[in-house]
Amino acid sequence: MRITYFGVRGSCPTSSDQQRRYGGNTSCVLVEVTGEPPLILDMGTGLRALGHHLNAPLIAAGRPLRGNALLTHLHYDHILGTPFFPPMRDPGALLDIFGPAQGDTSLQTTMASMVKPPFFPVHMADFRGELNYHDLGPDDEFAIGGIAVKARKIPHIGSTLGFRIESEGVVVAYMPDHQAPLDRITVEDAVLELCDGADLLIHDAQYTEEEFVDLFDWGHSTPAFAVHVAIRAGVKRLDMFHHDPGHTDRQIDTMLRAARQIAGSEGKVDVGAAKEGATIELRRR
Repeated sequence: MRITYFGVRGSCPTSSDQQRRYGGNTSCVLVEVTGEPPLILDMGTGLRALGHHLNAPLIAAGRPLRGNALLTHLHYDHILGTPFFPPMRDPGALLDIFGPAQGDTSLQTTMASMVKPPFFPVHMADFRGELNYHDLGPDDEFAIGGIAVKARKIPHIGSTLGFRIESEGVVVAYMPDHQAPLDRITVEDAVLELCDGADLLIHDAQYTEEEFVDLFDWGHSTPAFAVHVAIRAGVKRLDMFHHDPGHTDRQIDTMLRAARQIAGSEGKVDVGAAKEGATIELRRR
């Protein structure tokens, strides 16, 4: 299984010389499994570059996209790349989108309401490619080809899912937005279930400890809590994700060093910070 980061920021995209190393696009991750269509995790502003990455070999082979996407929730930073996804300009393209049910309104209707005048010059229905939507419940489990997916409701503002993705004996847990509890100790059973023994946990680590004191109810976690979750669940590798748009590369470096110190003192887990453009190869151990 190959994981590539195309967007690692949270809340809104950002761009400056001080934020170049980790990147400024919002949540978007590509999962590639041999013999399976590409699987996209969230559709933030990183989706544009991901689309160009996928398009080059497709155009060379004269084939349209066949792909799948998992949406954790519908905050702008996780869906804003949707109308800028290059493969959907091809009339033969097909993308199946799985995301949290929105009560009385379907996922399709909710997404369509984002891409229409006056907010955007065209309607979602004007895309040449076909978008198929699948509403997910808080405890759904399903297969996408040879990839097993488990969805669970996790603490955040609004209807939010975390995902466990398993294929070829490898497990990735994806939890880009996770509200840490006030005690920063309690971990909900659903979270532990998704993360249990994962080879890679991609987890919200947006706020420093000091920021969390003021922003404790804004829906996010700290690096220390992300490490705590990883250790409790027996995760092999943790990648800090959903970097705050105000944090510079140096600030993220500092947060990473602190997280590694905690991990080294409390248990065995490798800790990294997600970088735009970075690729991770995961194999069965």
